[in-house]
Amino acid sequence: MPEPSRLPEDAVRVAGDVPVALVAPDAGLSSLPAAVRGPETIEHIDLDGNALTSLPGWVARLGRLRVLSLYGNRLTAVPPELGELAALEHLGLGRNALTSVPAALWRLRRLRTLVLAENEITDLPPGLARLGALRMLDLAHNRLREVPAEVGDLPGLTDYLYLGDNGLTTVPASIGRLDRLGYLSLAENRLTALPASIGGMAALHELRAHDNRLTELPETIGRLAGLRELHLRNNRLTALPESIGGLRGLRHLDLRGNPLERLPESVVRLTRLTHLDLRATRLTALPAGLAELPLLEKLDLRWLKLGEVPACVGPLRERGCVVLL
Repeated sequence: MPEPSRLPEDAVRVAGDVPVALVAPDAGLSSLPAAVRGPETIEHIDLDGNALTSLPGWVARLGRLRVLSLYGNRLTAVPPELGELAALEHLGLGRNALTSVPAALWRLRRLRTLVLAENEITDLPPGLARLGALRMLDLAHNRLREVPAEVGDLPGLTDYLYLGDNGLTTVPASIGRLDRLGYLSLAENRLTALPASIGGMAALHELRAHDNRLTELPETIGRLAGLRELHLRNNRLTALPESIGGLRGLRHLDLRGNPLERLPESVVRLTRLTHLDLRATRLTALPAGLAELPLLEKLDLRWLKLGEVPACVGPLRERGCVVLL
């Protein structure tokens, strides 16, 4: 392993003899190299996979810094001075040892992506909504017990919102105001319900809510006409709302491991569906209309206690759909 004070020869990148980047992932560094302390021309720092335990306050002097990527280090705290990096657009602090973050981070008005995943964060300070330019927020794999209602006041959030693998028992109704968000993960929490406001997330194309404790879905879910993937495996759903048929853009529907006793007839309106996973549910019969789904490529019926082979199986197999029994 390289000595903590030594950098790989090509770590400092220059443009016109001016240092503009420090790229030294997995270099065994235990502290921020002094090589970046002097030049205020540095725009990009990638020190992923090192052994940093802290950041010095002088990092705030890097006024042109746009990217700061510190994934997979050993940071236990974030200095408030980071909030002074006015040009910062990407901040990656995933897989460290953080238990909290300072409210000063919310001063990063140009921030577009914020990765805080795989830490030990239990709550967030007020002011999150000040990150008006944020497009992606990753809070997965932490110890959050609630999501601040302010998350619904992030107008720029369009790409991803990761909230999986926390201790969430509820989702704030304000999330429905994220009508430009494309991807939402709520997986591996303790949710028993989704807010009715989720029907307002008009741009959503993928929703992951698997491995929770959901007992029902709101009727409003049928308003998500652009949704392409809906992952609901390993919940406690015994039925689906009839409105599920409104998901006309749905390609992938995963219901594995739910105690489902019946499917609504409206599923036959999911004419773009290509994959339907019904493994380990309690279904004893299927709507005959499933045979009419023109694009269905795979229907998984393993570990079902079907009294007889459903009528839809023969026609589906004849046209090339893979049916697993």
